[in-house]
Amino acid sequence: MTYKVRLSEAGMHLFDRVSGLNILLDEVKVPAEQVSRAPRYLSVALTNTCELRCAYCYAPKHAAVLDTGRVVAWAAELDGAGCLGIGFGGGEPTAHPRFAQLCAQIAAATSMAVTFTTHGHRLTPQLADILRGAVHFSRLSVDGVGATYERLRRRPFAAVLAAAALLRSVAPFGVNVVVNADTIGELDQLAEFAADAGASELLLLPEQPTAATSGISDRDAERLVRWVQTARPQVRLAISRSGLEGSVPAVETIPGEQPLDAHMHVDATGVLRPHAYASVGTPIEDFIMDAVQALREAA
Repeated sequence: MTYKVRLSEAGMHLFDRVSGLNILLDEVKVPAEQVSRAPRYLSVALTNTCELRCAYCYAPKHAAVLDTGRVVAWAAELDGAGCLGIGFGGGEPTAHPRFAQLCAQIAAATSMAVTFTTHGHRLTPQLADILRGAVHFSRLSVDGVGATYERLRRRPFAAVLAAAALLRSVAPFGVNVVVNADTIGELDQLAEFAADAGASELLLLPEQPTAATSGISDRDAERLVRWVQTARPQVRLAISRSGLEGSVPAVETIPGEQPLDAHMHVDATGVLRPHAYASVGTPIEDFIMDAVQALREAA
């Protein structure tokens, strides 16, 4: 294995992007001036384009797409400043005209893990062949099973099964689910789907408020907490930072890690934000690390 080293206030973090293995040497005391300045993980909305029209989607709907050269330059900066992974989303990242080439460039030029989240309906065997070796992990968005999925996403559920098989042929993958009134009753079936499809993780995303929706209800949030506390799925469970992680038996990736040390997000217009739901951020001008510093100072 070839480990990348990240230095943080918690100690020395060793990461292997191929296996996904993380080792934290918390007995190592890192001087403040040596602490990695970049976030541990950066998510990037490559484009706002998406052919699906999910009512609960929080992604902006105005047209925007990031330039490949800018993203590659950002990745090089982040790599040198201690970032461990870059994850592409949107919109739908596979709708970006140079998505596959971008993944390959960054995988070859940096030591970061390259990941992406997809609805899966643009995946083809040809695209999978290009991504193999250039992507280290992916996530498949699956909101409900069978008829529920088809009602919400207006696409055949059979296509999701095919997408899962393609992703599994590329690299390890996980399944995402937006948890709301429509999907809260199907978490057992979703966990079973994830396990049967060969996924390593089921990521729970409590629905966030948007202009069109009010987010997960208190009642459904309570049902979600009870399910997490009592379910015994065959895949690892994870939950997004949404206010509910404190109510479930979750383990922090890095104990005591501050949100901006863990993650930042770039939207499809090139604005660096604390996370994808944030309404304000810092435009990236010449260098992304300048924007990282400005975002930290504004916090």
